[in-house]
Amino acid sequence: MTTNSPERARVRLDGISSRAYEHPADRGALVALRSLRGFDEVFKRLSGLFNERALRLMFLSSAVRVNERQFPEVYNYVRDAAYVLDLDEVPELYIQMNPRPNAMAIGSHKPFLVMTTGLFDLLDAEEQRFVVGHEVGHVLSGHAVYRTMLLALIRLAARVAWIPLGYIGIRAIVTALEEWYRKSELSCDRAGVLAAQNPEAAKRALMKLAGGSRLAEMNPDSFLEQAREYDRGGDARDSLIKLLSLTGQTHPFAVIRMAELTRWIDEGEYRRIIAGDYPRRDTDKDASVGQEARNAANSYRESWERTADPLVGTLRDVAGSAANAGGRLFDTVAERWKSAGSGANRNGGDGSGGGAAGS
Repeated sequence: MTTNSPERARVRLDGISSRAYEHPADRGALVALRSLRGFDEVFKRLSGLFNERALRLMFLSSAVRVNERQFPEVYNYVRDAAYVLDLDEVPELYIQMNPRPNAMAIGSHKPFLVMTTGLFDLLDAEEQRFVVGHEVGHVLSGHAVYRTMLLALIRLAARVAWIPLGYIGIRAIVTALEEWYRKSELSCDRAGVLAAQNPEAAKRALMKLAGGSRLAEMNPDSFLEQAREYDRGGDARDSLIKLLSLTGQTHPFAVIRMAELTRWIDEGEYRRIIAGDYPRRDTDKDASVGQEARNAANSYRESWERTADPLVGTLRDVAGSAANAGGRLFDTVAERWKSAGSGANRNGGDGSGGGAAGS
């Protein structure tokens, strides 16, 4: 249990909801999916999609489980992140021998973390804290269930590739899920900063993911200028290339992550949350699906208004209409869902059937 306290003064974010740090596009999708009561449990129980127990046993047998006697410093980082983000339990962390820098959060019933030696050796202590906090953010957001859905659909798309219409339909869903996946990474970069409470360490970690360990040879301002140059592009051909390069990508490019995280910090969101101004978990049930849909669409519109990309510049007005139309659609569906539930309860007497489904 998270009864420990951090080794240095970090603000504990009591009862913080993941909505506090989630990117609007990530938050909108999660609020919509969470509103489908029972969806998570149904998906978790579908056989053959994800064997959490088997994966845990694989890492238990082939990696090093972090604890007080094995990688004790990293163990403290996990405990600190769980304490600061107010998790009920400290997730297990495994260090895996793999030269490719990577980290992940796996599982939904009892999530655990994995960090490769490639990433562990690349980062200093404070940067490791950021990465651990990033992965704990995935746990708090409950991303694992929906990420598993993406992986399952990718496998399904490969199996039905010979059926043109079936493949096109699944590919469209996969593309949408990949876009959500990338936004979930931006969300958890913010969670990592909140957990470590060291923004400069977070920026260093992202630079190292792009350029390796020679940090003295890199410059944050120049790195951000790369992001601005990438955003500007050249002409419509470069814009199209950028769109095509995202196919199959589950993570935003490092310069984009750096720019997005810096903007979020500079706009004051980080300081506001540290000061205690953030939504609590006990209010999650009151989140409006329609409002979150509008927030997501508005977020895209704002990013399009900021960009100098020539292709996006011709499309930016579409998002405003999408924000309002999408919000109205979700509000209508939500009202009908509530009305149907109320009618079922009136017709069913004690409404026990609806309660069982809702649980």
